[in-house]
Amino acid sequence: MFRARPLVPIFLCFLWFRISFGHLITCSGIVPMKYRSDTVSITDFGGVGDGKTLNTKAFREAIFRIQHLRRRGGTLLYMPPGVYLTESFNLTSRMTLYLARGAVIRATQDTLNWPLVAPLPSYGRGRERPGGRYMSFIHGDGLRDVVITGENGTIDGQGGIWWDMWRQGSLQFTRPNLVEFMNSRGIIISNVIFRDSPFWNIHPVYCSNVVIRYVTIVAPSDSPNTDGIDPDSSSNVCIEDSFISTGDDLVAVKSGWDEYGIAYGRPSSHITIRRVTGSSPFAGIAVGSETSGGVENVLAENIVLYNSGIGVNIKTNIGRGGFIRNITVSQVFMENVRTGIKIAGDTGDHPDNGFNPNALPYVKDVTLKNIWGVRVQQAGSIQGLKNAPFTGICLSKINLHGKSGPRSPPWKCSDVSGAAIEVSPWPCAQLTSPQQSDSCASLF
Repeated sequence: MFRARPLVPIFLCFLWFRISFGHLITCSGIVPMKYRSDTVSITDFGGVGDGKTLNTKAFREAIFRIQHLRRRGGTLLYMPPGVYLTESFNLTSRMTLYLARGAVIRATQDTLNWPLVAPLPSYGRGRERPGGRYMSFIHGDGLRDVVITGENGTIDGQGGIWWDMWRQGSLQFTRPNLVEFMNSRGIIISNVIFRDSPFWNIHPVYCSNVVIRYVTIVAPSDSPNTDGIDPDSSSNVCIEDSFISTGDDLVAVKSGWDEYGIAYGRPSSHITIRRVTGSSPFAGIAVGSETSGGVENVLAENIVLYNSGIGVNIKTNIGRGGFIRNITVSQVFMENVRTGIKIAGDTGDHPDNGFNPNALPYVKDVTLKNIWGVRVQQAGSIQGLKNAPFTGICLSKINLHGKSGPRSPPWKCSDVSGAAIEVSPWPCAQLTSPQQSDSCASLF
């Protein structure tokens, strides 16, 4: 169910929107919205929106028609109001999946016949279980020019049965994502509600030029691993103007897992996250922990978080290798958060015993500024690795207020260098010595 949003975050969202009105900054122009002159309806192929009839055949026939007729400019597949139950299906290039208001595409709960796909090469195995993985509910591989949009219709993963399998330890393979694009380019996802994903919600992997805007993503706070949006070994990704409330990180930038991600070697780069509001028992904005291909040039700004575990979380581990660099997070408001800022070198598990413990991550040039929080239990924790200290960690104009008694210092730091200006509560000595201020002077 949708959760009521606190008054203060809504007010701040409104204020930021009013300030920007008339000259709203957006990255969405990297993929222009396409007009499709050719339109078909799922009902043309026998689709029935009664919530009971299985529509897998209708979806596959409609998409086969779009793929093989190849109308100039592509084709729009229209979903009229109704509940369309279906098994997983593949999209095709030059198509728009359009959900009318009141349209629901609902995943079947028949897990026994759910198709399997190969593990991602940058992960080497399924993220949860060895071997392959269940195909995402809506899937695309090697596609160009695909749009999922509409009038705030819903894509419903009916993830409860999968969550129970995870809790019971009965999963044979890794759970399916709700939507996954692989090796694809020119993707737009907008004006759609995503509900109750079995696993991660939206997962662009090995993709470029992706816009995700005006989406709502919801799942219960105790639903396992229901990340909102996870750009993974992808470049030029724009995430804007969205509400996310799930059981795991709202947005997590990734790039492969240990030795497999190192070997694949494809970073995530030029990721913009802007005007996102939400709640999570884990992190609001995250990088990692799977960062073995490298993550660079990430901008997150105008973020509102409440009732969350961690506000901003940059996480990696020994064996990851790779790099995390040129990360900027600014204009963040958070309320009722356990830890405001966490940058850690000891987070996440390993795919197998083949990881190299000497493959240390390289974390450099992380700028966090203009961050305000109330009811924050701990301001921050920045703990690098002894043989790979985090450098260039720059904090500016940060106020994180909450309960912090003598037994719970507001900041914990180790193996880190950088600088801090106008930070309250005052951070650890590693970030406040005069010798460190030059490393961040050009960023403040």
